[in-house]
Amino acid sequence: MEQQPPNFPPGTPGMPGTQLPHSTARPWNASVILAGGVGARMGLDIPKQFVPIAGRTSLEHTVELFQSCELVDEIIIMMTSGYIPKARELLLDKGQYSKISAILPGGADRSETSRLALDAIADKDANVIFHDAVRPLLDGDIIGACIRALDVYAAVDTAIPSADTIIEVDDDNFIRAVPPRAKLRRGQTPQAFRMPVIAQAYERAARDPDFAATDDCSVVLKYCPDVPIFVVDGDDANIKITQPIDIHIADKLFQLKHKTALPGGSTDGLRGKTILVFGASSGIGLELVQQLEAEGAFVVGQSRTGNGMFVEDRRCVVQALTEAAATCGHVDHVILTAGVLSVGPLAQLTDEQLHHDVDVNLTAAFIVAQESQRYLAESKGSLTLFASSSYTRGRANYTVYSATKAAIVNLTQALADEWSADGIRVNCISPSRTATPMRTRAFGAELEGSLLPAAAVADASVQVLASAMTGQVVDVRLPYTDTTSSQQLVAQP
Repeated sequence: MEQQPPNFPPGTPGMPGTQLPHSTARPWNASVILAGGVGARMGLDIPKQFVPIAGRTSLEHTVELFQSCELVDEIIIMMTSGYIPKARELLLDKGQYSKISAILPGGADRSETSRLALDAIADKDANVIFHDAVRPLLDGDIIGACIRALDVYAAVDTAIPSADTIIEVDDDNFIRAVPPRAKLRRGQTPQAFRMPVIAQAYERAARDPDFAATDDCSVVLKYCPDVPIFVVDGDDANIKITQPIDIHIADKLFQLKHKTALPGGSTDGLRGKTILVFGASSGIGLELVQQLEAEGAFVVGQSRTGNGMFVEDRRCVVQALTEAAATCGHVDHVILTAGVLSVGPLAQLTDEQLHHDVDVNLTAAFIVAQESQRYLAESKGSLTLFASSSYTRGRANYTVYSATKAAIVNLTQALADEWSADGIRVNCISPSRTATPMRTRAFGAELEGSLLPAAAVADASVQVLASAMTGQVVDVRLPYTDTTSSQQLVAQP
């Protein structure tokens, strides 16, 4: 079927040679989350978008990304009709996703689902951003890059270079061609379009009896061939969860992913909150107390040296929580920064050292979590734990410390999943080498500038505390700039 270029009027934005108008008003940005799979290839009894990964379902992680993007105005979710009630319960009952305007039944295939989504968008001059619900590891910056690219282009794809050589085979499985790898890309989502373009493409496709497509950019490429499709750089971690092994890979990628916690977000929600900090006498804990008090929170600091608080002793933890709740009427957030670092070969640790280190670094987290749960369920608050950069790989000569910090990461994600029904958020801060008294005692003086200041870690922790994220491991590491001088902390993505 011969295709004619769409009948766009002269000067249509995104067409070759078109000068964009100078206007301060921006288009409405509607995001469409495609969540219509039923998990047939996964061999599961629930769709893959509802499988828990790192504390929340893939669908929740994905929606959170678009909810958090300032450029996104609206979110429409396209579901298999039988699972719409479950999606509503998951996403709407808690009221945390204010940008969701509709959860709608999808079509028989991807293309029909996209057409139904376009019909549901009221503003026919909007920008439309399609994304797979089962790509929960998307970097939020890519969403913004796709939307900003629509200022210049009418169609935008996301792709990454292929590390593998791609071969073309014939029907008998013999190689026919080996295309040059330098020009090949692996397609991902988001895919973004100006509404007139994608709508025109689907109108033309509907008149083609041989129409078939697996994504939206291919529809534009075939039926609106004069419209250039710009490609935004994707991310290797932006995998699509399709096979059972992908769930395990995604879980590990969430552990390794460096979630960005940038200063500058609103922390107004911390004002007047009761925040209990265990390990508050020095280092990151002390910095957190000072910064949270500056935010207007009521902070209760507990520590071994300050008031005889032993975090591994359940009686001490119970007493601290009881007193904080009695004084303030509620406990909104609990933070556990306490830790101990013993340096030396594992074989040389005494039983006393071994049990002490495990109790302070890990058992204490279990105890604090158990005893905090009822308070945080009542306040719909959060628990913040601390790992370290050593959780990704065991470190020689501080094996107990690195092993327990890896366990804290798993505990964070398990609790975020377990407590999601109670409305409790659980996150983990994982700083790189930080200038704290504990580290100085273990390693002595170190090269100036090679360590994060404790204040920088506390700053990022406050941002996480004020956010809606849960089940996240937030790495804070060098380089950084001092936020107290109105510059921006860099938490590496």
